[in-house]
Amino acid sequence: MSRSDSGSTQSDRASDRASDRASDPAAPADIHYDPYDYEIDFDPHPTWRRMRDEAPLYRNEEFDFWALSRFQDVLEASLDDRRFSSAYGTVLELMTDEPGVMPMMIFQDRPKHTQMRKLVSRAFSPRRIRALEPKIRDIARGYLDAQVGSGGFDYLEDFGAKLPVMVISTMLGVPDEDREEIRHWTDQLLHRDEGETDTTRHEEIGAKLSEYFAEYVKSRRRAPRDDMMSELIAAEIELEDGSTRRLADHELLAFISLLSGAGNETVARLLGWTATTLAACPGEREKLVRDPSKIPNAVEELLRFEAPSPVQARRLTGEVTLHGETLPPGSKVLLLTGSAGRDEREYPDADRFDVDRAIDRHVSLGFGTHFCLGASLARMEGRVAIEETLKRFPTWEVVWDQTERVHTSTVRGYAKVPITLP
Repeated sequence: MSRSDSGSTQSDRASDRASDRASDPAAPADIHYDPYDYEIDFDPHPTWRRMRDEAPLYRNEEFDFWALSRFQDVLEASLDDRRFSSAYGTVLELMTDEPGVMPMMIFQDRPKHTQMRKLVSRAFSPRRIRALEPKIRDIARGYLDAQVGSGGFDYLEDFGAKLPVMVISTMLGVPDEDREEIRHWTDQLLHRDEGETDTTRHEEIGAKLSEYFAEYVKSRRRAPRDDMMSELIAAEIELEDGSTRRLADHELLAFISLLSGAGNETVARLLGWTATTLAACPGEREKLVRDPSKIPNAVEELLRFEAPSPVQARRLTGEVTLHGETLPPGSKVLLLTGSAGRDEREYPDADRFDVDRAIDRHVSLGFGTHFCLGASLARMEGRVAIEETLKRFPTWEVVWDQTERVHTSTVRGYAKVPITLP
């Protein structure tokens, strides 16, 4: 199925959706939330608002999950990583019945997660991230300079989706000629057709990525370089008993998959929301043109306003009582970080995009133990992208009827954002 959000495709399903919702006994006050539903995903904020107000603990019987939509609930669950476990998977359709099946760091709990995070955080040290900024800026300038005088271009396909894959590939040392294919595989790995919960196709794509990066790890073991992966190969994990060991190949591959997938996809979605939100709010965009020092705070506001990854899954390891309902161990709970960012209880006038908003905290990059490892890199990429864009293009319009969305159960945003320039 196409990733386009065409009006005809939406309207063809509308009557079926209405009857489904009316007959859903698990929907308090007729509220229906389905993370696989394209129509809801197009604009989930009205649904999330009703959930926050009327069903802060929401139950979906069809897919067997509960959902938390208020900021404070999402924050507290994120901090309670002992009971709200990530070890069964953090993507609804990938969740397992036993913990620790998947080696990826985000699918682990303490103490293993802590050990892995301490090791791989060296790849995101402040020194290493600061050293990347000139390269990130050069990459951004190269893509944007090519569009000066063009009259318009696809902000995502020609820039926003390319920037993060080039940055991550630079960090990993992926050859230039392979980077576009890696981005394509990553997009397909995350994409879900509407209602699709079978993972066979995604497993096949994941196998291709693993095969490619397995050769990459072998080459770095044979001939280390001054790069992130060579450093991780040489590093040692300190175990609870005081002994140490190095990462196995499957652990290295899991980290590469996380970095190339999450790092590419979420930043691309952030930049898609940047192009569309600033076009829709030209007064706020003009503030950034006049005063670029506001851009770092604008990045935080963009993350709050439209979280690139708005749904995080957890599985309960113990009994939890929420809003008068006792959930048993084993329950699947979705933390709706995208909804939390629009919670009026935390953010006054939450549906208004405001680059001057004082933001003390948000949960769009996670919180607690599973706070996004690459948060500083994502923020830098967002800041540099906005700075370099506004230097060249202080105004633009989005060709809305030609935009397309990506569709996954965890990542939300645009795949195509054609813009016109004055």
